[in-house]
Amino acid sequence: MFIDIHVHTRTKLIPGVQPYATPEQLIARYDHIGVEKAVILPGGISPECAAVPQSVLELPDICARFPGRFIPFCNVDPRALTNSETAPLDKLLTFYKEHGYKGVGEVTCNLPFLHPLVQNLFRHVEEVGLPLTFHIAPQIGGCYGLYDDPGLPQVERCLQNFPQLVFLGHSQPFWAEISRLETPADRYGYPKYPVREEGVLPKLFRRYPNLMGDLSANSGYNALARDPEYAVKFLTEFQDRLLFGTDICAPDTPTPLVDFLLKLREEKKIDEQVFQKVARLNALRLLNLAD
Repeated sequence: MFIDIHVHTRTKLIPGVQPYATPEQLIARYDHIGVEKAVILPGGISPECAAVPQSVLELPDICARFPGRFIPFCNVDPRALTNSETAPLDKLLTFYKEHGYKGVGEVTCNLPFLHPLVQNLFRHVEEVGLPLTFHIAPQIGGCYGLYDDPGLPQVERCLQNFPQLVFLGHSQPFWAEISRLETPADRYGYPKYPVREEGVLPKLFRRYPNLMGDLSANSGYNALARDPEYAVKFLTEFQDRLLFGTDICAPDTPTPLVDFLLKLREEKKIDEQVFQKVARLNALRLLNLAD
């Protein structure tokens, strides 16, 4: 069984806006592919990400309706509470933690990682003691996600600045860096060429123990599937730092990572310990959940 570190769901849907799976639809998918429980990330906290923000307070109700199947993350836009680099975001974060939220994310505001507002958010999340999932954007404007340059220098500065904050990396510009980029434009999509030379990402994993990898969505799957031979090395070396995820949004969002990991295990290219850590044990440890 898997634990999904990254999914979205809503109970109230608006016709014509991005379709989300309902909790019932998610559970039907999960029962089919073998997911025992999932982390729900609230959608649309930042206006760049969705037309209709989702209330963070909706998530505990979903979790209560389906005991044991969902785990809530909270989210806080760094512009909240005065749009200031001294905003007391710890007030919100402390409230959420006290009410059972297990992490923060995904952070999708379209600001640079080193923007003072973002640094203020990271500082408070570190102080409160929650992990944080970020989405990287390849540019400022026209998309959502925190911005960093090719090579992820701002991410590295944040890993240095907040050594007690566990960052879960996610999205195309993050996972594209598993290999040396042929061009910076590769950050916008899903590179198909093999990992002929390691990119910056494995180096960051080796250097910073507070970095973990959210393998959800096509970005995480593609990082492995583009070069299955290198994927085995990557999964084995960083077996304690990688987490299975789906990022199911619409009811029919594909989940190819399930079959990819099962095939590696079946063919004995990764051993059972590596599989179990990535599939579920790392999530249990990170979120301090009982097995």
